[in-house]
Amino acid sequence: MNPPIRRIVTDHDAEGRSIVRSDDQVTAKLVPSGDAEMALIWTTQTVPADNQNDSIGADRPAGVTLHGGSVIRTVYMKPGAPSPMHRSHSIDYGIIISGDLELTLDGGETVLLHAGDIVVQRGTNHLWRNPSPTEWTRIVFILIEAKPLVINGIEIPESSH
Repeated sequence: MNPPIRRIVTDHDAEGRSIVRSDDQVTAKLVPSGDAEMALIWTTQTVPADNQNDSIGADRPAGVTLHGGSVIRTVYMKPGAPSPMHRSHSIDYGIIISGDLELTLDGGETVLLHAGDIVVQRGTNHLWRNPSPTEWTRIVFILIEAKPLVINGIEIPESSH
């Protein structure tokens, strides 16, 4: 099990002054495929977000993406583990925090990523693999719903993890 992640959420008091609304720990949970642990950090119900009324971002159920909204989560990839090939109707910003990670696309390309690298994932069919036999890889993903991809007049469906 990986260490908990500290989540600090800001807000405003009744007079409009900035305050810390919460300061807590989030624990990553093993995903059903068994290749990673994920911790949901925050979600928004809509884009643009509603900072006036949307204060349940930590507790909102979210799949890989959130219809009409956004999701930020931390993912820990197990040593040597590949994810299933998958696609979502979203634009994803992936920030490698520690370790290395391979991104493989269904067109055959594989790119080796290192800590500090950022991937802009634009609805492509892909899988992730931690190439290390011993070290976990930590990634932060920000996912924002996108329109479905249409190629030659055919809508390309999502595929699940």
